[in-house]
Amino acid sequence: QLQASGGGLVQAGGSPRLSCAASRLMFSRYFMGWFRQAPGKEREFVAAINWRSSSTYYADSVKGRFTISRDNAKNTAYLQMNSLKPEDTAVYYCAANPTYSVIGDEYDYWGQGTQVTVSS
Repeated sequence: QLQASGGGLVQAGGSPRLSCAASRLMFSRYFMGWFRQAPGKEREFVAAINWRSSSTYYADSVKGRFTISRDNAKNTAYLQMNSLKPEDTAVYYCAANPTYSVIGDEYDYWGQGTQVTVSS
């Protein structure tokens, strides 16, 4: 029900945008979150946005560089990533939940993940 896309190999300092398309889901009623998992590390919260885009939340490690947004008419959430660093290399996942959370296990729906590799 969630399909993430937009990853790939990016040079440090690059600005890719990830997309998360939702289907068979009342998209506008869900918080949308982005998480990431780097090799050998646990999954971590990146960003979240509420139903009406009036509130956004970010991990300290990406604050000021990443921007989460959504278009309810298109059932799609986005993660604009700027000033990428090699340490941002990870598989990025989108997720949907009825309420706000930074805990991945609390999210009801998950996308399949998209790899972002940042070269120095």
